[in-house]
Amino acid sequence: MARTVPAVCGSDPVKKVPGRHWRKRFLETLATTSNAAAAAQIARVSLSRAYETRRTEPDFALAWQAAIADGYLNLELEVIRRLREGDLTTANGDKFDFANAIRLLSARREGAKGAGQSEVRNVSVAEVRASITRKIEDIRRTMERQDAAKASRE
Repeated sequence: MARTVPAVCGSDPVKKVPGRHWRKRFLETLATTSNAAAAAQIARVSLSRAYETRRTEPDFALAWQAAIADGYLNLELEVIRRLREGDLTTANGDKFDFANAIRLLSARREGAKGAGQSEVRNVSVAEVRASITRKIEDIRRTMERQDAAKASRE
């Protein structure tokens, strides 16, 4: 039996057609690097396919957000470790940029507060439906009160 060679994604011969488990590798790498391009390369998938999958698969989009949240947590833990241990230089001898790391973490935290969220939330379909039903009932009650107030004025 002849052995088949995987097709190539785009013009880059390093990126072969991804296997069935590319999503797991992609998300693990994204969590550790916070770099979608690097995650795509490690997962052997084109970056555009990863973004397309994020747009079309809600579960993957949630997992992507969770991986990014893990990346921020990793950065926070790294900053804390470096400060506690007095590890002020990077592996290549440069000074670790604490100021920018802390600014990035602060901006992320403020952005999450402004969006009304602190972390990625997993919400079931039933919870979403219940929330919508509650909002519709609130609107209905408000309209009934307005109609009753209008009728009493007439």
